[in-house]
Amino acid sequence: MQASISTSFFLLFFLTLRSLAQPTVSGTVLSEDKLPLVGISIRVKGSALGTTTDTTGAFQLRVNRTELLTITASGVGFLPQSKEVRAGQSVAFILKADSRTMNEVVVTGKTENQQVKEQAFAVNAIETRLFANTNVDMNQVLNRTTGVRVREQGGLGSDFNFSINGLSGKAVRFFIDGIPLEVMGSSLTLNTIPVNLAERIEVYKGVVPVSLGSDAMGGAVNLITNQQIRNYLDASYSYSSFNTHRAALTAQYIHPQTGLTLRANAFYNYSDNNYIMRGIEIWDADREVYVRKDLRRFHDTFQSAMGQLEVGVNNKKWADVFFVGASYNTSAQDIQTGTRQEVVYGAATRHGDAWNTSVRYRKNNFLVQGLDVNAFLSRSVDNYVVVDTAGYQYAWDGSRVKTNQAEIGYGRSLNRVIRPKTFGRVNASYALTDQHSINVNYTFDHVKNKMYNELVEDGDASPGVLGKHLLGLAYQQNLLDQRWMTTYFGKYYGMSIAQDRALDTSGETSSVQDFIHRLGYGIASRFRISESIGVKASYERSYRLQEVGEMFGNGYTIIANLDLKPEASHNVNVGAFLNKRVQKHHFFAEASWFFRDASDFIYAVVYQSNRAVSRYANTSKVRVNGLEAEFRYDYDHLLSIMVNGSYQNAINTTKYAPGSTGTPEATYLNKIPNQPWAFGNADISLGKNNLLGKNTRLQLNWGAQYVHWFYLSWEAFGTKASLNRIPTQFIQNASLTYSRENGKYNISFESRNLANALAYDNFRLQKPGRAFGVKLRYFIQ
Repeated sequence: MQASISTSFFLLFFLTLRSLAQPTVSGTVLSEDKLPLVGISIRVKGSALGTTTDTTGAFQLRVNRTELLTITASGVGFLPQSKEVRAGQSVAFILKADSRTMNEVVVTGKTENQQVKEQAFAVNAIETRLFANTNVDMNQVLNRTTGVRVREQGGLGSDFNFSINGLSGKAVRFFIDGIPLEVMGSSLTLNTIPVNLAERIEVYKGVVPVSLGSDAMGGAVNLITNQQIRNYLDASYSYSSFNTHRAALTAQYIHPQTGLTLRANAFYNYSDNNYIMRGIEIWDADREVYVRKDLRRFHDTFQSAMGQLEVGVNNKKWADVFFVGASYNTSAQDIQTGTRQEVVYGAATRHGDAWNTSVRYRKNNFLVQGLDVNAFLSRSVDNYVVVDTAGYQYAWDGSRVKTNQAEIGYGRSLNRVIRPKTFGRVNASYALTDQHSINVNYTFDHVKNKMYNELVEDGDASPGVLGKHLLGLAYQQNLLDQRWMTTYFGKYYGMSIAQDRALDTSGETSSVQDFIHRLGYGIASRFRISESIGVKASYERSYRLQEVGEMFGNGYTIIANLDLKPEASHNVNVGAFLNKRVQKHHFFAEASWFFRDASDFIYAVVYQSNRAVSRYANTSKVRVNGLEAEFRYDYDHLLSIMVNGSYQNAINTTKYAPGSTGTPEATYLNKIPNQPWAFGNADISLGKNNLLGKNTRLQLNWGAQYVHWFYLSWEAFGTKASLNRIPTQFIQNASLTYSRENGKYNISFESRNLANALAYDNFRLQKPGRAFGVKLRYFIQ
């Protein structure tokens, strides 16, 4: 056994030394109009050596010889081109389009989505173009993917809980092109972003690469926007039930002479959210009894808007990408319910806005060959106010009675929160060889928390400050002709906390200056058994640092707790995948087991029982075991079938209450409440090109989601027959899309909750019933 281990070690050491000594050939591949070509095959004549170009059209190839080499660049729709070059030199290709084969070739290579899925990390990759003509937002797309559950509290713009493999809340982070979504402000959320604003979505489960630079203990969602260096315009408008309007625009223009690039993104959402609430219990004054009625929601309008503009350049000698940008977003929302459907608000509102300025820079082969640098810097101010001044208690029929209290909090308030934020990230990767590379990422996140009641104060006399420092280092190796890929990584989490005056449990004030730090680590490995079959496993000791609202409260319903500790978890994923193409048939299947052992969970707990006041505390431990699987089949752009399922057993492993060592808690080893444990999705798409004319497409989509019943609160305190559980859900959606001129003009008709099923979700709050909509989309590139 020892000899075998020693032999393996020396073989690995020899392969590493051998690869480090290899010379290189680098270069770029452009089209005739000087645009970079992605995925072009680069081959060395007379050998098996080869690679492909990246998103900037660049490539780097390790070669075995130092004499004159013949390099060939070839790709679908282009005439191949060969050039002679020596090791250590660079070469530039300009490929001409092959008009004879542009409309005849069949692409059999792996898409970027397929390559992402076959990474060593446990990751889902979703092509949003499949949903581009439908009237959905990012949350609705993600809710169909394996292991993800999005539990909304109502209609458009409502609060939601996002879960990946049983871990939810702030443990899951959201990004746009690797930049945290929160940088853009609290008004921008996944359920307000239209699907057209992203080209692809990546969902990392439990183990997150250091390149994202985040304390994403439970996983991460990264929205990838259109990175193509070409002119395009994507504009859409939709109207659907409950007076819902959604408009979106994403565009890019490149000046031909200077290469100056202008990018714009914008969207607008509005909805009355006045769907029918069924079987609501209401007081009948004439009969002096409670009766059940179907009533329409009356105080739940929502609207939001966002505009973003960037200007910059691509493919310059000093920068592959350099852009400066600015954005503004705003939202206004009526608040109708809290976490209990019986409590109705009729006047409380929340509205806010945020602006952001940013600079981003990327350069491959920065200063030296093989060193790629990516940097981002932004300054933003997030501002919102919660208006709670009614002095009435409302019922679902719109009636109200006078009270001496506010609707949400204890006293009337115009509670304002202002959070200036400075965010910076630098990522550098260095390719030692084709087989070995390192990646370093540093993220700095500094935010000041100002909050006050405008009815009482003119400003915050004691703002709190949080400064996060996240440093990650990863080493990746690709051995055995890239069949075996492994990434080893470590992460440093540091956070400074400062507040001149902080409310403690005695009601007195004190000064706080503190610094918290943790060290995480992990590994992710993938082995390709064959070209079609692979296995992978990953592990991370992960942490999640505290958030501003958890540390400093919100000034009216949540008070500060500066003694909070970071959440922590051991995360494990083990899985296998099959990706097989047989002529026009494409099969993809994957299955995995996951394990999460989380401690110091941060929950809001009641602080004073005689008031609607709570504070966040480290209250529990959770262990999650689960299985998930997905199967996809595609046939020649005609038929597509997807089925997935997830099972997760999340239980409370907190045996004793904090400070207690006596009798175990009644909820010990209970399933975590208000969290689904068995759910699945099915989608069928049937489409035909040129059915209603040349360059047209007609497509029919049907989808369904099944969610098994789950407990609303702890199972120790209820029965299956009681209202302590959220019933089984089966929701169906359907859409029909007609496209002309190869997708330039599109119209889609859609029905959500086709069978008008009674749908519940988070906290047993009713969701909208059957809804119809139509979407118009114009797309050119």
